[in-house]
Amino acid sequence: MADDVEVYARIIHDVHKVVLQEAVNALCNWAKDWELFCFYRQCCLLNIGLNVSDVSISIDGILLSVVSSCRDLGVTVASDLSPSMHVNTNSRPIVPKAHVRANAIHRCFISRDISLLVRAYIVYVRSILEYNSIFWSPYLKQDTDAIERFQRRFTKRLRGFGNYSYSERLRLLQLPSLELRRLYVLI
Repeated sequence: MADDVEVYARIIHDVHKVVLQEAVNALCNWAKDWELFCFYRQCCLLNIGLNVSDVSISIDGILLSVVSSCRDLGVTVASDLSPSMHVNTNSRPIVPKAHVRANAIHRCFISRDISLLVRAYIVYVRSILEYNSIFWSPYLKQDTDAIERFQRRFTKRLRGFGNYSYSERLRLLQLPSLELRRLYVLI
């Protein structure tokens, strides 16, 4: 279809499976009426929760694949709703992607002006680490540490800041910790 569309249903009884299939059929019929296409290869079925029922949904007679995680609006959603896959272990995790951009900043900028490098970090790197964080905000220590460790590494690589502690570097650069920024957004 032209845009992404999600269909959600809470499955408690078999009748809910039928209702979900009817909703998918109605969506595909609407798309055909408007000469849009349902790309079943890009569609999947994600069961969320502990009590997973056996659901099979089809588009034009083709069964949708059941997956343990999928990407939605740039965020990886896992069946247990854990942000770990989004942070570090999926096909497009944010921490390694941020490392690539940060390394590019350190390599490509001829200037070693700290304020310029920090500004580039805020614009091009921190935005990756914070994109849609209200949705996936980590609650596991390992995920929080992985994200914070990234900023710790970036600030330590700045010329003249390697000997300071992380909290001193943040104070001198006037940067809040990433965890604190996520908490501000949630308030």
